[in-house]
Amino acid sequence: MAITLRQLDIFAATAASGNLTRAAGRIGLSQSAASMALAELERQFSEPLFDRVGKRLVLNERGRALLPRAQEVLARVREIGDLFGSEAGRLAGELRIGASSTIGNYLIPHLLGQLAGGHPELKLHLDVVNTEQVIAGMAAFAYDIGFVEGPCRRPELETIPWRDDTLAVFAAAGHPLAAKAVLTPVDLAAARWILREPGSGTREVFETAVAGRLAPLHVFLELGHSEAIKQAVEAGLGIGCLSLLTLERALAVGVLKLLPTPFLDFSRTLNILIHRDKYRTAVLRAFLDYCLAPGGADG
Repeated sequence: MAITLRQLDIFAATAASGNLTRAAGRIGLSQSAASMALAELERQFSEPLFDRVGKRLVLNERGRALLPRAQEVLARVREIGDLFGSEAGRLAGELRIGASSTIGNYLIPHLLGQLAGGHPELKLHLDVVNTEQVIAGMAAFAYDIGFVEGPCRRPELETIPWRDDTLAVFAAAGHPLAAKAVLTPVDLAAARWILREPGSGTREVFETAVAGRLAPLHVFLELGHSEAIKQAVEAGLGIGCLSLLTLERALAVGVLKLLPTPFLDFSRTLNILIHRDKYRTAVLRAFLDYCLAPGGADG
């Protein structure tokens, strides 16, 4: 068996994009050359690595087993090139990060800025989606490292507790509930709510906290971004529940006000995800160490 780096490269690129033409463009090959390379790789394995679903190529069981090994080989080769192509003490290479909304918008940019400032040869890619999508991406090796606000129950993913966080219920400063010193579960159940979409870590923590403690709620709007929720709440459309991390500025200028909910526990842990079969490059190890260092979780 004579597997080449080009064959592994086109295989990994096709797995990431689900399309041979896009994969070829990504690594600078013609579509015909990429097709020949992939066909030769599958011929050496005597079976296909992808299922053809319409115009998409989807990894089959054999392909899923090969992917982390192929990525490791390619990563090690890139590390060799980076070792001799960058200045001593500087990190070089690529890091693909998947982060759920609150973390991706309010914590990760600071960390990336600090890291990239001392290592200008790094190539950093950040994809901000919801927790469910980060977990799916990590399971499919689309990301090197993931950050999520909700729990992860995928056994192939290692979950590393990162930092504590808490959600808070809030309203516009002029909302009737904002004038009340004490709120009851009845007050909250009667309100119109503006919440994150199902699949987000914030929504899962919220639903867990209110289950059995509040009557069925009137969910007036479901929005995919914290900023959109804050704007809708500020406009008086209802009350919301988000991480305190997202509310600091709006609370400071007084356009939003926290609503006291001592009868609800909105505490949670933000987690880092690493695939157990993922090869940890020097860049990945350095970034993980940086995040877990004292102060690294504080943004």
